[in-house]
Amino acid sequence: MPEVAIRKSVITLDEIFHEGGPVASVPLRRGTVCTVIENPFAGRYVEEIVGFIDDLKPLGLKMAQDLIDALGGDPSVVEGYGKGAIVGEAGELEHAALWHAPGGYSMRELITNSKAIVASSKKVGGPGTLLDIPVTHANASYVRSHFDAIEVGINDAPRKNEMLVALVMTTGPRIHNRAGGLKASEIKGEDGLR
Repeated sequence: MPEVAIRKSVITLDEIFHEGGPVASVPLRRGTVCTVIENPFAGRYVEEIVGFIDDLKPLGLKMAQDLIDALGGDPSVVEGYGKGAIVGEAGELEHAALWHAPGGYSMRELITNSKAIVASSKKVGGPGTLLDIPVTHANASYVRSHFDAIEVGINDAPRKNEMLVALVMTTGPRIHNRAGGLKASEIKGEDGLR
């Protein structure tokens, strides 16, 4: 399979102190990392594409570590995560699906207590396309306080022969969570759900 050719990478970090309610003593931090790569399958149908998953694994690990570093360097502070990809118009949705394993497993490898499946989204679109990436608790998917979404995108990507691959992480629940359900403090950590 071809080498992963990177054009650019963008890291963003939000600190949320309140959403109209009381100011939090510790702000919620939400980070994203987006990397724009060449799509080696753009412009033609290729039957055997699964090998590109292995090629993407080092990129996934680097992006996950870069995002952990942006959040302060301690992987134990990460409580929520998600992943996604946008494929340029000369590609197909299945190319974005190749990001599922390298994007998800890279975060699960580096983040303490990450038993939950990594929620994801994907689409085909041109430069400036935005993607809402779902966020769930890293250790238990049923923790309602961490249900969220983070919008990602880059103004000049993806070009028609590119893919934008993204990871998102959060350091806690929504800032004024009060929707009930299973609490993070009640996680049993047995199955990635509860």
